[in-house]
Amino acid sequence: MWSSGTGRYALVVLALWALVALVSLFWTPRPLLATDGYHVWAAPSADHWLGTDGTGADVLSWLMAGSRTNLVIAGLTVIGSAALGLLLVGLMVARSTALASVSVAVVDALISIPTVLIALLLAVPFGASAAVVVGACSIAYGLNLARVARPAALLAARSQYVESARANGAGGLRVLVQHIVPNITPVLAVQLSMSAGTSVLAEAGLTYLGVGVGAGVPSWGHSLSTSVKLINVFPLTVLWPGLVVTLVVIALNLFGDALRDAGDPVANPLLREA
Repeated sequence: MWSSGTGRYALVVLALWALVALVSLFWTPRPLLATDGYHVWAAPSADHWLGTDGTGADVLSWLMAGSRTNLVIAGLTVIGSAALGLLLVGLMVARSTALASVSVAVVDALISIPTVLIALLLAVPFGASAAVVVGACSIAYGLNLARVARPAALLAARSQYVESARANGAGGLRVLVQHIVPNITPVLAVQLSMSAGTSVLAEAGLTYLGVGVGAGVPSWGHSLSTSVKLINVFPLTVLWPGLVVTLVVIALNLFGDALRDAGDPVANPLLREA
Protein backbone atom coordinates (compact mmCIF):
# COMPACT_ATOMS: atom_id res chain seq x y z
CA MET A 1 0.00 0.00 0.00
CA TRP A 2 2.88 2.36 0.70
CA SER A 3 4.05 2.15 -2.92
CA SER A 4 1.10 4.23 -4.17
CA GLY A 5 0.52 7.90 -3.44
CA THR A 6 -3.08 7.39 -2.41
CA GLY A 7 -2.09 4.55 -0.11
CA ARG A 8 0.57 6.68 1.57
CA TYR A 9 -1.88 9.54 2.05
CA ALA A 10 -4.48 7.23 3.57
CA LEU A 11 -2.01 5.55 5.92
CA VAL A 12 -0.51 8.85 7.10
CA VAL A 13 -3.87 10.51 7.76
CA LEU A 14 -5.31 7.46 9.52
CA ALA A 15 -2.15 7.06 11.61
CA LEU A 16 -2.34 10.73 12.65
CA TRP A 17 -6.01 10.28 13.51
CA ALA A 18 -5.25 7.33 15.77
CA LEU A 19 -2.28 9.14 17.32
CA VAL A 20 -4.29 12.28 18.07
CA ALA A 21 -7.07 10.18 19.59
CA LEU A 22 -4.53 8.43 21.80
CA VAL A 23 -2.81 11.66 22.86
CA SER A 24 -6.15 13.31 23.66
CA LEU A 25 -6.72 10.68 26.35
CA PHE A 26 -3.89 12.26 28.35
CA TRP A 27 -3.44 15.80 27.03
CA THR A 28 -5.27 18.60 25.23
CA PRO A 29 -4.13 22.23 24.92
CA ARG A 30 -6.99 23.33 27.19
CA PRO A 31 -9.37 21.42 29.47
CA LEU A 32 -12.59 20.69 27.61
CA LEU A 33 -14.78 22.39 30.21
CA ALA A 34 -12.55 25.47 30.41
CA THR A 35 -14.00 28.57 28.74
CA ASP A 36 -12.56 32.00 28.11
CA GLY A 37 -15.35 34.57 28.25
CA TYR A 38 -13.03 37.36 27.15
CA HIS A 39 -12.10 35.58 23.92
CA VAL A 40 -15.36 34.31 22.41
CA TRP A 41 -15.15 33.41 18.70
CA ALA A 42 -11.47 34.33 18.88
CA ALA A 43 -9.19 33.95 15.87
CA PRO A 44 -6.20 31.58 16.03
CA SER A 45 -3.52 32.83 18.41
CA ALA A 46 -0.70 31.61 20.62
CA ASP A 47 -3.19 30.91 23.42
CA HIS A 48 -5.76 29.20 21.20
CA TRP A 49 -4.08 27.69 18.14
CA LEU A 50 -7.33 27.22 16.19
CA GLY A 51 -9.35 29.89 17.98
CA THR A 52 -12.38 29.51 20.24
CA ASP A 53 -16.08 28.85 19.75
CA GLY A 54 -19.15 30.73 20.98
CA THR A 55 -18.61 29.65 24.58
CA GLY A 56 -14.93 30.51 24.60
CA ALA A 57 -13.87 26.86 24.52
CA ASP A 58 -10.67 25.94 22.70
CA VAL A 59 -11.48 24.57 19.24
CA LEU A 60 -8.32 22.44 18.95
CA SER A 61 -8.97 20.74 22.29
CA TRP A 62 -12.50 19.79 21.26
CA LEU A 63 -11.33 18.54 17.88
CA MET A 64 -8.66 16.39 19.52
CA ALA A 65 -11.13 14.94 22.02
CA GLY A 66 -13.71 14.51 19.27
CA SER A 67 -11.29 12.35 17.31
CA ARG A 68 -11.77 9.65 19.97
CA THR A 69 -15.54 9.69 19.59
CA ASN A 70 -15.42 9.57 15.82
CA LEU A 71 -12.78 6.84 15.83
CA VAL A 72 -14.94 4.67 18.09
CA ILE A 73 -18.05 5.36 15.97
CA ALA A 74 -16.21 4.46 12.75
CA GLY A 75 -14.73 1.29 14.25
CA LEU A 76 -18.02 0.06 15.72
CA THR A 77 -19.82 0.87 12.47
CA VAL A 78 -17.35 -1.27 10.52
CA ILE A 79 -17.84 -4.17 12.95
CA GLY A 80 -21.62 -3.82 12.98
CA SER A 81 -22.07 -3.42 9.24
CA ALA A 82 -19.67 -6.31 8.55
CA ALA A 83 -21.54 -8.62 10.93
CA LEU A 84 -24.96 -7.73 9.52
CA GLY A 85 -23.75 -7.69 5.92
CA LEU A 86 -22.08 -11.11 6.11
CA LEU A 87 -25.10 -12.59 7.88
CA LEU A 88 -27.34 -11.35 5.08
CA VAL A 89 -24.88 -12.54 2.42
CA GLY A 90 -24.98 -16.01 3.94
CA LEU A 91 -28.78 -16.00 3.79
CA MET A 92 -28.88 -14.59 0.26
CA VAL A 93 -26.66 -17.36 -1.13
CA ALA A 94 -28.16 -20.17 0.97
CA ARG A 95 -28.85 -23.52 -0.66
CA SER A 96 -32.52 -23.09 0.15
CA THR A 97 -34.00 -21.21 -2.79
CA ALA A 98 -36.94 -19.97 -0.75
CA LEU A 99 -34.70 -18.59 2.03
CA ALA A 100 -32.40 -16.91 -0.48
CA SER A 101 -35.32 -15.34 -2.37
CA VAL A 102 -36.94 -14.01 0.80
CA SER A 103 -33.60 -12.61 2.01
CA VAL A 104 -33.01 -10.81 -1.28
CA ALA A 105 -36.52 -9.35 -1.22
CA VAL A 106 -36.11 -8.15 2.38
CA VAL A 107 -32.76 -6.52 1.64
CA ASP A 108 -34.10 -4.82 -1.49
CA ALA A 109 -37.05 -3.48 0.51
CA LEU A 110 -35.05 -2.22 3.49
CA ILE A 111 -32.12 -0.77 1.58
CA SER A 112 -34.28 2.13 0.39
CA ILE A 113 -34.78 3.41 3.96
CA PRO A 114 -32.50 6.45 4.56
CA THR A 115 -29.96 6.39 7.35
CA VAL A 116 -31.54 9.51 8.86
CA LEU A 117 -34.91 7.79 9.17
CA ILE A 118 -33.34 4.77 10.84
CA ALA A 119 -31.57 7.10 13.29
CA LEU A 120 -34.83 8.93 14.04
CA LEU A 121 -36.57 5.62 14.75
CA LEU A 122 -33.76 4.52 17.07
CA ALA A 123 -33.64 7.89 18.82
CA VAL A 124 -37.28 7.60 19.93
CA PRO A 125 -36.68 4.82 22.50
CA PHE A 126 -32.95 5.37 23.13
CA GLY A 127 -32.50 9.14 22.84
CA ALA A 128 -29.72 11.03 21.09
CA SER A 129 -26.40 9.26 21.59
CA ALA A 130 -23.40 7.85 19.76
CA ALA A 131 -25.07 4.42 19.97
CA VAL A 132 -27.89 5.71 17.75
CA VAL A 133 -25.34 6.81 15.14
CA VAL A 134 -23.58 3.43 15.27
CA GLY A 135 -26.85 1.50 15.11
CA ALA A 136 -28.28 3.49 12.21
CA CYS A 137 -25.06 3.35 10.21
CA SER A 138 -24.52 -0.36 10.89
CA ILE A 139 -28.01 -1.23 9.66
CA ALA A 140 -27.90 1.00 6.59
CA TYR A 141 -24.37 0.08 5.52
CA GLY A 142 -24.81 -3.59 6.38
CA LEU A 143 -27.74 -3.78 3.98
CA ASN A 144 -25.74 -2.00 1.30
CA LEU A 145 -22.76 -4.31 1.86
CA ALA A 146 -24.96 -7.38 1.44
CA ARG A 147 -26.48 -6.05 -1.76
CA VAL A 148 -23.13 -5.16 -3.32
CA ALA A 149 -21.32 -8.35 -2.21
CA ARG A 150 -24.09 -10.75 -3.25
CA PRO A 151 -22.99 -11.27 -6.91
CA ALA A 152 -19.42 -12.20 -5.96
CA ALA A 153 -20.64 -14.33 -3.06
CA LEU A 154 -23.15 -16.11 -5.29
CA LEU A 155 -20.43 -16.88 -7.82
CA ALA A 156 -18.24 -18.36 -5.07
CA ALA A 157 -21.15 -20.31 -3.58
CA ARG A 158 -21.78 -22.02 -6.92
CA SER A 159 -18.14 -22.95 -7.49
CA GLN A 160 -16.93 -26.54 -7.56
CA TYR A 161 -14.76 -26.30 -4.45
CA VAL A 162 -17.74 -25.07 -2.40
CA GLU A 163 -19.83 -27.94 -3.71
CA SER A 164 -17.03 -30.31 -2.75
CA ALA A 165 -16.85 -28.81 0.73
CA ARG A 166 -20.59 -29.23 1.18
CA ALA A 167 -20.39 -32.79 -0.10
CA ASN A 168 -17.78 -33.48 2.59
CA GLY A 169 -20.18 -32.29 5.27
CA ALA A 170 -19.22 -28.62 5.64
CA GLY A 171 -22.03 -26.54 7.12
CA GLY A 172 -23.28 -23.20 5.90
CA LEU A 173 -21.26 -21.18 8.43
CA ARG A 174 -18.03 -22.99 7.59
CA VAL A 175 -18.58 -22.49 3.88
CA LEU A 176 -19.26 -18.80 4.42
CA VAL A 177 -16.17 -18.20 6.57
CA GLN A 178 -13.66 -20.43 4.79
CA HIS A 179 -14.70 -20.13 1.16
CA ILE A 180 -17.10 -17.28 0.43
CA VAL A 181 -15.63 -14.50 2.58
CA PRO A 182 -12.06 -14.88 1.18
CA ASN A 183 -13.47 -14.54 -2.33
CA ILE A 184 -15.31 -11.31 -1.58
CA THR A 185 -12.52 -9.71 0.45
CA PRO A 186 -11.81 -6.98 -2.17
CA VAL A 187 -15.48 -5.99 -2.12
CA LEU A 188 -15.52 -6.05 1.67
CA ALA A 189 -12.41 -3.85 1.89
CA VAL A 190 -13.90 -1.13 -0.28
CA GLN A 191 -17.38 -1.25 1.23
CA LEU A 192 -16.23 -1.30 4.85
CA SER A 193 -13.81 1.58 4.33
CA MET A 194 -16.63 3.53 2.71
CA SER A 195 -18.85 2.62 5.67
CA ALA A 196 -16.26 4.03 8.07
CA GLY A 197 -15.93 7.22 6.05
CA THR A 198 -19.65 7.68 5.64
CA SER A 199 -20.19 7.12 9.36
CA VAL A 200 -18.00 10.15 10.06
CA LEU A 201 -20.22 12.22 7.76
CA ALA A 202 -23.35 10.66 9.26
CA GLU A 203 -22.24 11.54 12.77
CA ALA A 204 -21.85 15.18 11.76
CA GLY A 205 -25.24 15.28 10.04
CA LEU A 206 -27.15 13.40 12.73
CA THR A 207 -25.59 15.46 15.51
CA TYR A 208 -26.61 18.62 13.69
CA LEU A 209 -30.19 17.27 13.51
CA GLY A 210 -30.14 16.54 17.23
CA VAL A 211 -30.26 12.72 17.08
CA GLY A 212 -26.54 12.05 17.06
CA VAL A 213 -23.93 12.53 19.78
CA GLY A 214 -25.43 14.11 22.87
CA ALA A 215 -24.66 17.61 24.11
CA GLY A 216 -21.40 17.90 25.98
CA VAL A 217 -19.82 14.89 24.25
CA PRO A 218 -16.87 15.99 22.09
CA SER A 219 -17.15 15.03 18.44
CA TRP A 220 -16.42 16.60 15.09
CA GLY A 221 -20.13 16.81 14.37
CA HIS A 222 -20.67 18.62 17.66
CA SER A 223 -17.97 21.15 16.75
CA LEU A 224 -19.65 21.73 13.39
CA SER A 225 -23.18 22.03 14.76
CA THR A 226 -22.21 24.58 17.41
CA SER A 227 -20.44 26.89 14.97
CA VAL A 228 -22.35 26.55 11.70
CA LYS A 229 -25.02 29.04 12.80
CA LEU A 230 -22.55 31.91 12.53
CA ILE A 231 -20.58 30.68 9.52
CA ASN A 232 -20.95 34.02 7.75
CA VAL A 233 -19.47 35.92 10.69
CA PHE A 234 -16.90 33.47 12.06
CA PRO A 235 -16.06 31.07 9.19
CA LEU A 236 -12.84 29.75 10.74
CA THR A 237 -14.66 27.90 13.50
CA VAL A 238 -16.48 25.88 10.83
CA LEU A 239 -13.42 25.53 8.62
CA TRP A 240 -11.34 23.47 11.05
CA PRO A 241 -13.81 20.65 11.86
CA GLY A 242 -15.00 20.63 8.25
CA LEU A 243 -11.42 20.28 7.03
CA VAL A 244 -10.69 17.45 9.47
CA VAL A 245 -13.83 15.55 8.44
CA THR A 246 -13.00 16.00 4.75
CA LEU A 247 -9.42 14.78 5.09
CA VAL A 248 -10.40 11.73 7.14
CA VAL A 249 -13.30 10.71 4.88
CA ILE A 250 -11.08 10.94 1.79
CA ALA A 251 -8.38 8.91 3.56
CA LEU A 252 -10.83 6.17 4.54
CA ASN A 253 -12.18 5.87 1.00
CA LEU A 254 -8.68 5.78 -0.48
CA PHE A 255 -7.60 3.24 2.14
CA GLY A 256 -10.19 0.77 0.89
CA ASP A 257 -9.13 1.26 -2.73
CA ALA A 258 -5.46 0.87 -1.84
CA LEU A 259 -6.18 -2.24 0.22
CA ARG A 260 -8.10 -3.76 -2.67
CA ASP A 261 -5.32 -2.96 -5.14
CA ALA A 262 -2.67 -4.36 -2.79
CA GLY A 263 -4.36 -7.76 -2.88
CA ASP A 264 -5.15 -7.72 -6.60
CA PRO A 265 -2.50 -9.38 -8.82
CA VAL A 266 -3.65 -7.29 -11.78
CA ALA A 267 -3.09 -3.98 -9.97
CA ASN A 268 -0.12 -5.08 -7.83
CA PRO A 269 2.94 -6.17 -9.86
CA LEU A 270 4.64 -7.49 -6.71
CA LEU A 271 2.03 -10.23 -6.44
CA ARG A 272 2.61 -11.24 -10.06
CA GLU A 273 6.34 -11.53 -9.44
CA ALA A 274 5.72 -13.69 -6.39
